[in-house]
This record gives sequence, structure tokens and C-alpha cells, in this order.
Amino acid sequence: MFTVDEYLASIKTNLAQHTDVLVHNLKVIAEATFASDVEILDFSAFIEPSWHDLSIMFFSMDREANEVFEEAGTTGFAGSKSMLDEAVYYHVKPKQADDFDVFHEENEEILIEQERQLFADWFSSCWQQAGGDRVKLPAYFNVHDEGETFDLKRRIWMDEEEKWD
Repeated sequence: MFTVDEYLASIKTNLAQHTDVLVHNLKVIAEATFASDVEILDFSAFIEPSWHDLSIMFFSMDREANEVFEEAGTTGFAGSKSMLDEAVYYHVKPKQADDFDVFHEENEEILIEQERQLFADWFSSCWQQAGGDRVKLPAYFNVHDEGETFDLKRRIWMDEEEKWD
């Protein structure tokens, strides 16, 4: 009933429907002037597997892994901002939910890695379309609580801790 290839193709199709919104929101970040304390641009995807949706948040960070907030008298942007809210990346008919859960569990090792890569590739493409390559600050994309981060300049996965060095 479900195949890995069809599942991944469906995710790509569903993500594409959210590209315009994400690119628009990323342009705001790519064109922003940041507060001097901002050293890293950090984008986190929050995935809700049971609903098959994801939200993406932007956080302005310093090298000590602290979020930088706007303060009175500070020039430039600092803080966090939603880039995408509850975007559905896969649709399962209610009567197929149990079968899908079995399929996903049986293929979990393959699917988790490939889903993460699809999200990163799509986000990276949107970042490029938004002019992100012109941003001087380091920029990263991660799936929340995964332990690795995607360097948007070098387009490689790396250990989450390395971005703070």
C-alpha cells in the first residue's frame, strides 16, 4: 500500500506548496540588519509526526548558544521569528492511519534520515532563493532535538555543537 519512494515524493510535493511563504519569510531575515550581538542565524524545524506537520522558527544567537534579544537602544534585529507554521508535509487518510504507522515503523531507519535530508534540501533551496547566500553571518538549519545541524553556507551536516565554536 505504501512505498518509500511514493512517501518521499509526496513529502517533496507537499513541501513545495509552502515554498513561496517560506521564501518570503526568509527574505525578511536575509535582508535584515542584525544587532551587533547576533553571531549566528539558527533555523529550527519542529516536526509533529502524528500530524505530519512542521513549523520552522528563526533564532538570532550568540556564540555561547544564547538567543539574542532586542534591547532598548540596540540597532538592528535580534530575537526569534516564525518562518512557517504547521505546514502539512504528508496526508494520511484516517482509515489508512494504522497501515501507515506500520509502514513507517518497518522503514523507520531509512525514512527518518531521508525525511530529514528532504527538509534540509528544501529549506536550503528556499534560503538560496531568498538571497541567503549573501548573508555574512553563519546560518544553520536543524530538526529540533536531533543533534546535527545543516550548515547553509557549506551545505553539509555537522554536529550541533560545532556551530558554537
